[in-house]
Amino acid sequence: MEIGQLRALREVQARGSIAAAAQALHVTPSSVSQQLSALQRKAGTALTFKQGRRTALTPAGLALCRAAADVEVALARAETAVQRFADDAGAPVSVAAFHSAGLALFRTLEQAVAESGGPRLALSDEDVAQQDFATLTADYDVVVAHRLANSPGWPATVHATALAFEPLDVAVGAGHRLARRKSLVPADLRGEQWISVHRGFPLEGAIELIGTLAGEEAAIAHRINEFFVAASVVERGSCISLMPRYTVNRMHFPQLVLVPLRTPRLGRHIDLLARPEAMERTGVQHVIRALHTVMAGLADAGALPAPIR
Repeated sequence: MEIGQLRALREVQARGSIAAAAQALHVTPSSVSQQLSALQRKAGTALTFKQGRRTALTPAGLALCRAAADVEVALARAETAVQRFADDAGAPVSVAAFHSAGLALFRTLEQAVAESGGPRLALSDEDVAQQDFATLTADYDVVVAHRLANSPGWPATVHATALAFEPLDVAVGAGHRLARRKSLVPADLRGEQWISVHRGFPLEGAIELIGTLAGEEAAIAHRINEFFVAASVVERGSCISLMPRYTVNRMHFPQLVLVPLRTPRLGRHIDLLARPEAMERTGVQHVIRALHTVMAGLADAGALPAPIR
């Protein structure tokens, strides 16, 4: 039984005719008649009968009409509960982020949301391949995701909000031969030992592209997904890597130097993913605004210093 059919039955009972019910429902009398016929076939018994010029309900019709009223009450209560949930700025909001974004964003985000009277946060880190970020929206209200420039966009089943475009720079130790350079091209990187990521993660393709443009296969010495672990190896060793400009806090690595590439101009999109219904929640919108503010601060603070003299 469909709610439209039950509503047609209730209006006929209340108004005494199919024509009056149709006028109240803003449909044609034929439409009301079809709704009643379909409902009667489903019920398996007569629901209405003619009483002079009026259309009256049989005992079965009256019983179903009373049940239809209960259905309407339940629907109204459900709609009210959903609306209250959507409007409740204090309802918890779960946020997941890839590791470097979580480390860069979470502490400041939690403070900013608390100070602005926002919702309680449930924060999680998720280290997944690019194609799996959209799936995380089934478990979290907001997902901080990344994808390389020119890679496929996110599926239409999720709502994507651009947070930032983060350049990828060549990371070297302060004692490395390239540490004093203002910028680099792939040919400058021939013969270098790379720290790459695990196979299947987007950064691997960017390093392979640099090798191709340099005319050699990039030599991979280590595979480390966590940028902060890779930074500690780069800072004190002879390997190089690609590092995001904003989300690796160089204050923790005073001997780490980031040198921009002139070509190719590499970077990654940092986006916020959510299911469309989550975007209707006041608390989710509050958190997204706070994430934009925190990310803008990181971008301002992440401007590259002058090269080592």
